[in-house]
Amino acid sequence: MENYIVSARKYRPSTFDTVVGQRALTTTLKNAIANHKLAHAYLFCGPRGVGKTTCARIFAKTINCLHPTSEGEACNACESCVAFNEQRSYNIHELDAASNNSVEDIRSLIEQVRIPPQVGKYKVYIIDEVHMLSQAAFNAFLKTLEEPPRHAIFILATTEKHKILPTILSRCQIYDFNRISVNDMVEHLESVASKEHIDAEPEALTVIAQKADGGMRDALSIFDQVASFTNGHITYRSVIENLNVLDYEYYFKLTDFILENKVPECLLTFNDVLQKGFDGNHFITGLASHFRDLLVSHDPSTLPLLEAGASIRERYLAQAQKCTAPFLFKAMKLCNDCDLNYRVSKNKRLLIELTLIQLAQLTEPDAESEGRSPTQTLKPLFNQARPVQVSQPAAQTSVASEPQPAYQPPQAAPAPPVHPNPMQKIDTGKKIPVMKAGSMNISIKRPHAAQTNTNATQTNVKAPATDEQAYEDYIINEKDLNVYWNEFAANLPKEEAANAARMRNIRPHLLEDGVTFEAVVDNDMVQKDMQNLRTSIETHLRGRLHNRKITMKVRVSEQGEHVRAYSHLERFQMMSKKNPDLLKLKEELGLELA
Repeated sequence: MENYIVSARKYRPSTFDTVVGQRALTTTLKNAIANHKLAHAYLFCGPRGVGKTTCARIFAKTINCLHPTSEGEACNACESCVAFNEQRSYNIHELDAASNNSVEDIRSLIEQVRIPPQVGKYKVYIIDEVHMLSQAAFNAFLKTLEEPPRHAIFILATTEKHKILPTILSRCQIYDFNRISVNDMVEHLESVASKEHIDAEPEALTVIAQKADGGMRDALSIFDQVASFTNGHITYRSVIENLNVLDYEYYFKLTDFILENKVPECLLTFNDVLQKGFDGNHFITGLASHFRDLLVSHDPSTLPLLEAGASIRERYLAQAQKCTAPFLFKAMKLCNDCDLNYRVSKNKRLLIELTLIQLAQLTEPDAESEGRSPTQTLKPLFNQARPVQVSQPAAQTSVASEPQPAYQPPQAAPAPPVHPNPMQKIDTGKKIPVMKAGSMNISIKRPHAAQTNTNATQTNVKAPATDEQAYEDYIINEKDLNVYWNEFAANLPKEEAANAARMRNIRPHLLEDGVTFEAVVDNDMVQKDMQNLRTSIETHLRGRLHNRKITMKVRVSEQGEHVRAYSHLERFQMMSKKNPDLLKLKEELGLELA
């Protein structure tokens, strides 16, 4: 009985022209060989099964070929090529770095490098999975990799380029291998199927190529598996049954139910999918991919992005005409959100069912035409504005809240307009009242002229005033300043969490002029961050405190000046300075600070 060889080994490329999906890289290598411009070290990196080791072997065979062709390929007839094809060439050495990753293995390799080749011009050393070498092995390899003998060429192959030292990368020519496209894999699988006399449907080969995820070796392995399952007759049904792939018929049927707003049918279809043993996350990711395929089928310019068989392509084109672009955008967004929340959800089935219900509501007549998903509108329960209670009819008290009905005093004179702050947020908690000096008919600078100012104010009310004249800056105090300072820190986004923590540890102090406050920080870096936020902080405080002249200054603390207590010991020392009895209490009770 003849020994069976898997397709991944039997149909491994032997020339550059037979390498699938890496045309740019193979052309570069062929030109380098033809022009005799060979580097001493190469790094082949990329996903698994895309041809890194295969290209390294072809390259090693070609540069040692005694009679290369005009296209830069090996002749496969000379002694060197025959020895390589029969796997008895002494000019090519392969080392698996996953199992030979110590310093001793690299030193043994360095000793072999000194021996010149007996047949051919070069000795090629292929080190596979080079990222598995230890730190000491990398360091021992550096000098030889930088200045090897003239007859030595190193080819390093890896799937994880980011794990290789930069000193290694700088000594190599780097070639990044791409994932093989679905169309290229389908063409190669068709050629393999014809050589093996296997009947295969194009849709079945497309599913195999999509399952391989860009790796030709995986695609050939799946091909052999399915060929054994079907006994040489590969059909679409047999492939999805053997590979446990969800049939696209479910997605087409479910999309029709969604477009027709049939929520019960959507839930029943999902239940049928679960009963067949499919995972919910696999279902929702497949539905998102289906909407993506419909989106690229919706526009002729993006139609080449659709990776599907000919018969399925027609169905995508037909269903895409029923869908609008906004619907597909929202549907993809809902499926993507469901996929992101699937792992953390306690009730995974309910999460997917809610997503299907939302999808089925996208095309309802009362659905919103704009937005990412249907919005839920709740009637406000506390939307009645309460009247403002004032102790004196002539006092005009301003409270930071949402717009309320203007208070009508008994006098006929109209009240001056109050301009709300645009940055002001609704605060349902306790408000800190901020009083105007003018509301109490008191002048700080000229208290004796209060009566005169009152009469002048009554006279000016009758005259039309501009917005600038009607605006009056309130008097601020340090307590209110600290409250709204912490409010600004609490409203910072998550990206500014570090600055929010710094602001909570800073207590701003109001200076003598009454409108300028000072923030004392620890170092220059915090000072720079606070300076970047200064404009936003000033805008927020000016609106909340109703004073346009508020100015912020940032200063680095002097030596010996404590901005805040960093530890329990420092806090205790600061407290004991204010109250010396704490030290006596600590000594009498024999307490120790943890």
